[in-house]
Amino acid sequence: MKLETLTLVLGLLGLTAFSSLHCESKGHIPEGKLLVLTIATKETDGFKRFMGSARHFNYTVKVLGRGEKWNGGNYMSAPGGGQKVRLLKSALADIKEEDKIILFIDSYDVVFSSGPKELLKKFQQVKHKVVFSAETHIWPDRHLEDKHPHVREGKRFLGAGGFIGYASNIKNMVSEWSGKDDDSDQLFFTKIYINPEKRKSINITLDSKCRLFQNLYGALDEVVLKFEDGRVRARNVLYDTLPVIVHGNGPTKLQINYLGNYIPNVWTFETGCKLCNEDLRPLSGLKENQYPVVVIGIFIQQPTPFVSVFFERLLNLQYPKNRLQLFIYNQESHHEQHIHSFLEKHEADYQAVKLIGPNEGVDPITSRSLGFDMCRDDIDCEYFFSVDVDVVLKNADTLKILIELNKSFVAPMMTKPGRLWTNFWGALSADGYYARSEDYVDIVQGRRVGVWNVPYVSQVYLVRADVLRSELKADDLFQSSTLDPDMAFCSRVREQGVFMYVTNMHTFGRVLNTENYQMDHLHNDLWQIFENPVDWEERYIHQNYSRIMKDNIVETPCPDVYWFPIFTEVACTHLVEEMENFGQWSGGGNVDKRIQGGYENVPTVDIHMNQINFEKEWHKFLLDYIAPVTEKMFPGYYTRAQFDLAFVVRYRPDEQPFLRPHHDASTFTINIALNQVGIDYQGGGCRFLRYNCYIRAPRKGWALMHPGRLTHYHEGLPTTEGTRYIAVSFVDP
Repeated sequence: MKLETLTLVLGLLGLTAFSSLHCESKGHIPEGKLLVLTIATKETDGFKRFMGSARHFNYTVKVLGRGEKWNGGNYMSAPGGGQKVRLLKSALADIKEEDKIILFIDSYDVVFSSGPKELLKKFQQVKHKVVFSAETHIWPDRHLEDKHPHVREGKRFLGAGGFIGYASNIKNMVSEWSGKDDDSDQLFFTKIYINPEKRKSINITLDSKCRLFQNLYGALDEVVLKFEDGRVRARNVLYDTLPVIVHGNGPTKLQINYLGNYIPNVWTFETGCKLCNEDLRPLSGLKENQYPVVVIGIFIQQPTPFVSVFFERLLNLQYPKNRLQLFIYNQESHHEQHIHSFLEKHEADYQAVKLIGPNEGVDPITSRSLGFDMCRDDIDCEYFFSVDVDVVLKNADTLKILIELNKSFVAPMMTKPGRLWTNFWGALSADGYYARSEDYVDIVQGRRVGVWNVPYVSQVYLVRADVLRSELKADDLFQSSTLDPDMAFCSRVREQGVFMYVTNMHTFGRVLNTENYQMDHLHNDLWQIFENPVDWEERYIHQNYSRIMKDNIVETPCPDVYWFPIFTEVACTHLVEEMENFGQWSGGGNVDKRIQGGYENVPTVDIHMNQINFEKEWHKFLLDYIAPVTEKMFPGYYTRAQFDLAFVVRYRPDEQPFLRPHHDASTFTINIALNQVGIDYQGGGCRFLRYNCYIRAPRKGWALMHPGRLTHYHEGLPTTEGTRYIAVSFVDP
């Protein structure tokens, strides 16, 4: 069929003529005509992100200024950027194709949101030879505002961070440049643009509706993420446009970092995190002596619960200890015992250990710098792993996981149980404090899993040694007249262009609550059942307790007497030592001013829980751990676990070896063995007279539960050697 005939047929069908479509398609600019020029004097994390987005869309990029010293100022100081114009002018001199399309764009704070085809199509639709990005605010000279051309709709002021045009026109535009490196590139291009003759001769316009370029400064409320069909883009809701290039110009670095967690297709609802398994540093298969050397900085700056457990977990890290060095800073005398106990047994296992104690006069801020220095000064050190002592590292592979992610700075996400608190912030307020990002809750609750560029981390992080020796080499990283040390540190890290990542790809652990930690007792951790219930349970509740509800592990040694595991050995030991440290044992006589009425019919040598201010914690223990077993064993009975008497009893042959037959003043009684027959004492046990049933070998940490009144008349059998301890509670009296 001839072309004329086909055109006629299509016309009769009401369709666009084939010849017209054919002519338009012939006019499209080939992608091969596009060259991206950018400036990067060093390869920052921002530059790597930019290049990653360029590779994703197959842009051809030429990087200018590699290895040069940057003399062009920065966005926080006076106007600068002239060095970029000098480098551009020099590069254009080598480009001979006059119809080459040049995209000149910043790199450290830029990501591509779409590919060359869309960019060139939108450029062509503008019908100008050079198109600059547009801004809401005029910079750097507000006095030039009236000279800017008015636009019917959109942004009016030129942004020098990105422009696209024909090589010949851009050459013409920069030909007059003779400024210094720290002169303002923005002012240079602005003066060209506001000059009507130059604007017309070069054929310049602005991308006023952000179809090609989206500058974030002054436009944060306009930009949202658009998730659609497995793609992620930035959408300008003011103009309903989808910009191809997103630029975090000026003080919007945090916002471009946030958007860069998703654009271009870094994380989508369909695929999750697409880049999380790229550029890794695998450790599997390495011999022990090939693992990177890591300095672990441990910081104890306040009284903290479960410090001994912290060092147990440190010991369990799955990493060759001969490739680890320890820097331990301790400001609390109370914790010296925990540190020395650990080092006495394990110091020789590590490559090196440096300890700074509370008597050496080193302040917390200085200690952080000294920890960094230990790594900086050792040429073999490749990473510094900073861990505050309130961090609960449950995942023994944490250090290996972080190293394998191959980031300059990365933290494991840590939470506080039952709360939305984590060791990272998703955003910052205007004054530099906490603000919640849109994705924060989804990340914390695991609905979005990946590696996230965030503005603030604390408590635990891994930083590369080469970064400490270069970008983060300053001595005042933690110092500020207005910010807390950790906030000051994160601010310095951001200023140096180092990205702080947090990963929630694994479950790593949690952070302790330290606000109400009291130091009044021998074993203060016993009192943490309210503030840190998960850690309290792990430390003090028997590992098989959870099986009670699903497996048949409760024993019945006597009728209606139930025997089950409840306390760990540590719990038993701590409770006994706490009572002996208190030391005010009753005399075992009938007169007892501690109880209502002042008379005890069946006295024991004991210390009541309320004497050591432990009654609230003990009630919480009974309610959380005993009540569920009671309701399982005695169906239909509901208990609030109230008690009038809860105490630790001490039996000794020369003090009070046994207890005569009696009923307990309770609905049911809990009797927990706190030490071990055959090791700590001989004899002992319990006899239920009604059934003539003996329990002669109580197990340490196991509880006997039995009715207290009417049926279970019982006696305490004689302790013949050593000292026997039991914890007794008369529940629901």
